[in-house]
Amino acid sequence: MLIVLPPSETKAAGGTGGPLQLDDLSFPELNPTRRKLLDALSTLADDVPESLRVLKLTERQIDEVHRNTELWDSPTTPALRRYTGVLYDALDIPSLSTAEQERAGERLAVASALFGLLRGNDMIPAYRLSAGNSLPGVGSLRRVWRAALEPVLAEISGLVLDLRSSAYAALAAIPGAVGLRVLSENELGQRKVISHHNKAHKGKLARAVVQADAEPETVEDVIDLAHDAGLRVERESARQLCLVVPA
Repeated sequence: MLIVLPPSETKAAGGTGGPLQLDDLSFPELNPTRRKLLDALSTLADDVPESLRVLKLTERQIDEVHRNTELWDSPTTPALRRYTGVLYDALDIPSLSTAEQERAGERLAVASALFGLLRGNDMIPAYRLSAGNSLPGVGSLRRVWRAALEPVLAEISGLVLDLRSSAYAALAAIPGAVGLRVLSENELGQRKVISHHNKAHKGKLARAVVQADAEPETVEDVIDLAHDAGLRVERESARQLCLVVPA
């Protein structure tokens, strides 16, 4: 099974790994596109005002641009530790056992505007680039990644649970993937979609999957292990689940 997580705009600083080595990353077919984007982003970083404009950042976020000047030289850390924020706080990788962290590296992947798709244990530097950005000399990331990423995603076998946000799902389709909506339900049984706060619940579901000894092979397996973890997951259709939380 593979769960594809959205990334986060916020990223932890530093790392204990050496500089980025593309050949060590999963999905090596993506390396030509990764290299093109890395070079374009690091070149852009030499022009701070233009970087702020292109990346849609404010003056207070200038440190994000400085990170991009060191993409090839800064220390790396596993992707699941690099990304921070609500979802990754709920996933809470540091609190998992060694075996669970190993399973997280195998069962979890992260969509990335810069790297396309990463396994959870792939070593990456801190960077700033979002799915909706367009880079000078490269163009729209949607156009760039669709051509490179969709053939790779089409080769993924087994159950795939797609938890990406809409912006990252637009980069490339995952054939046959099962989606997830997070819904709140009030005491009258009325439901509505949760937007921003859905991230914490997605993190909890991902955590439940990596804590399970047996790898889920079917949607029913995911529903069962979610139930065991105190999460209410229901099947809406063949390719859609919903996670229901109290309003």
